[in-house]
This record gives sequence, structure tokens and C-alpha cells, in this order.
Amino acid sequence: MANFDYSDTDWDSISRLSKWYSGDIHDSMERHGAFGYLEGISLFGHLEPGQVVCGPAVTVLFAPSNRRDHPQDTYHYAIDHCPKGGVLVVDASCSPGSCTGGLMSTGAKTRGAAATIVNGTVRDTAEVKKLGYPLFGTSLSPLSVSGRKEPVAAQVPIRIAGIQIMPGDVIFADIDGVVVIAKNLVSTIADEAEKGGRGEAEAQKRILDGEALQSVWQI
Repeated sequence: MANFDYSDTDWDSISRLSKWYSGDIHDSMERHGAFGYLEGISLFGHLEPGQVVCGPAVTVLFAPSNRRDHPQDTYHYAIDHCPKGGVLVVDASCSPGSCTGGLMSTGAKTRGAAATIVNGTVRDTAEVKKLGYPLFGTSLSPLSVSGRKEPVAAQVPIRIAGIQIMPGDVIFADIDGVVVIAKNLVSTIADEAEKGGRGEAEAQKRILDGEALQSVWQI
């Protein structure tokens, strides 16, 4: 059975990261030689203005399958065992079909998941937005997964947009995109984001007070 023990999650650093935005986070990562932007993944669900998502990854992997109307047990199990505040990260890019829509999002939200990130299409977005759930994907499609693919593993390494994602890595997402922070870097990136964020806040105050942008922000 897949391991869903998140007792070593650095929730303090996650809380600190949640005060910023994806641009701040990725700038902080690049200053430490890291890269984690999931290119091609966009928001199709709901986020309040200024709301961000930040939590540990729960991973699910799909594979091609021609079976029809088969149980989605592996994905359902991952949803049901997602820790409160966790982020479901699903690689369903292997075949056409939307693995996540209204029911999967309802199950995830009910279990306390912070969001679902899908490398693949999603559907039922009117329902998902009404639910108030942050669902991310590559595009929209009404196609089901039946006869096309099925979940084959949970809590395994997956790769999206060239970025490896391990269970427990921290996912940061907002309206601008999705960023993956390796678990061993979370505290360091939180420190860097706080440092950079304070600098940007001071620069913005000076600009609002009338100073010229060129004199304040010389990067």
C-alpha cells in the first residue's frame, strides 16, 4: 500500500511560503539554482483574488488502458488518504481523456485537499468553480478516461514539464501558474522568499510615494 505518512511535513515553512506569490517563489528558487515551474499547467477551477495554494504533493500516475467502466481505485484511494492541506498531483498525460472533474474535485475538497494539479485535460469546470475548488490542468475536454487510460500507481515519482515531483515535495500554485519545491529546499526557499518579498514591498512603497521606478528597482 502506498505511503501516506506526512508527519515530517514542514508546515511552518509552507505557512511562510503562502504569504507570497508564484513569481516571488520561483525567483527565490532560481537564486538557489533550482527550477520548478510546471509549464503548460493553468487554473481551470476557482481561486479567490490573491489566494494561493501551498501544500505537500500526493502523486498519482495514469497509464494507457482500453478497459471500459473500470474502477478508479488507485486515484480514489489517493484522494481519500490525502492529508488535510495536501495537493493532489496527477500525471494523466499518457492518453486523451479527463481524469478529474466535479466528482473527483468534490471528493478531494471534502477530504481537505488544497488543490488538484493535472498534467492532462480536466472537465466539469462550471461545477468545480461553483464548488470553489482549485483545479489546474493543461486544457479542457469532455472526454472520459474510460477505454483510454487508468490510474496505476500512487505516491510514486512522476515527471511533469521536465520537473520531477516526489511525494511530499511542496506545490505552490496561484493564478499565474504552478511551482514545485523539492522537499529538502522548502525551508531555504521560505527564508529567501521572505527576504525578497520584504525588498519588493519596500520598493513598491517608495514608488507609490513618488520615487521613479528606475531609481528604486535597478534590476
